[in-house]
Amino acid sequence: MSLPKGLADDVSRNLVMVARLIDEDPEGAYGYSRVALRLASRVAAVREAAGFAAYVNQKYSEALAEFRAARRMTGNVDLWPVMADCERGLGRPEKALDMAGAPEVQKLDKAGQVEMRLVAAGARRDMDQLDAAIVTLQSPELASHSVQPWTARLRYAYADALLAAGREGEAREWFAKAVESDKDGSTDASDRLAELDGVEFVDALDDEETDGGAPRAAVTPVEGDSEEDSEDVVEVVEVGDLREDEKKVQDEEKAQDGEKTQDDLDG
Repeated sequence: MSLPKGLADDVSRNLVMVARLIDEDPEGAYGYSRVALRLASRVAAVREAAGFAAYVNQKYSEALAEFRAARRMTGNVDLWPVMADCERGLGRPEKALDMAGAPEVQKLDKAGQVEMRLVAAGARRDMDQLDAAIVTLQSPELASHSVQPWTARLRYAYADALLAAGREGEAREWFAKAVESDKDGSTDASDRLAELDGVEFVDALDDEETDGGAPRAAVTPVEGDSEEDSEDVVEVVEVGDLREDEKKVQDEEKAQDGEKTQDDLDG
């Protein structure tokens, strides 16, 4: 459907803002999508954008309605996996599984089929079918050594399902593989791997602060060559102690200056 130039420009500006904000400001993106929808509800791209904006804001019923409208307008099956995930969001995992077995899945490209597999595994987990979820994710795409845009997310989902099933050793292996393929940081696989390895990330600044608002000093002890060496390598001094010593010195200096002034007056 074509729009008058002025209207088309207004719609385009709103769609640009949806795309720009959808990751960092989902609520803002949703607002722009509603404006575009009011301006051009009979344009498939607008309905699709409105669907994604509603989806990231967990408005699953609204998102599903928009995706269905966009699909009716175009006949395209690309939205099939996200529509199935909306069914999960609405508490209908059985419906999502039905969609995973529908003929539409065979019309999806490789990325769409992997996405559908992820949704189906999620639906199995919703139904507490962990073993079935693990089997669902086992696929040629998972076993492949080539890294594709979906590889990190697929490996991550598999590792997470293994961990939920109590298979920690295998989970660690697949979290590590997810880290290897996650070049753009689309998952928190590195944090999950560190957690399994018992690594804790501690802020160098103590939560407690001294009276002046300055944080306490954080010192990492250094091991010496022997037990005697290691005992005296680092002396931990608190910022508050330094301030107290400095105050004493200043008080003493003031007292000395006062005595000198009195002596001058007496003289």
